[in-house]
Amino acid sequence: MNKTSLKSAAETATSDQAIFSLLSAAHALEDKIEAALGTVGLSMPKFSVLGALVSSGDAMSLSELASELSCVRSNMTQLVDRLEADGLVRRVTCPGDRRLVKAEITDVGRGRQQAGQAEFDRLNASFATTLGPAERRALQRMATALK
Repeated sequence: MNKTSLKSAAETATSDQAIFSLLSAAHALEDKIEAALGTVGLSMPKFSVLGALVSSGDAMSLSELASELSCVRSNMTQLVDRLEADGLVRRVTCPGDRRLVKAEITDVGRGRQQAGQAEFDRLNASFATTLGPAERRALQRMATALK
């Protein structure tokens, strides 16, 4: 085997390791977010729906929520079912079209979203302190390169 082949094999192994390292780090971060949100009784999907409803400032159709959060409508229906069972959202009909059902955040849901946001912010602040400015810039460059 010549030097070029050895170099190419080494570069491939390094790039494979980089991808798996990045995936492993993403899974670890996701686990930390889930654990932080779990302390206030939320999962990432529930937190995302509540956040979308808070951001919109109004009730949203399940199709709008599914589109905003990039998921299929049937998954959104099941998720809103669970949020409704928890008392965090309620379904409301649209006055102009009674066939259209929207999800509206409740006061309990708004409080839970705020608690989840506080946990997320705490985790984000903790994460930020573990990285120096150069590491944060490198992470941003990697994220941009992957898009």
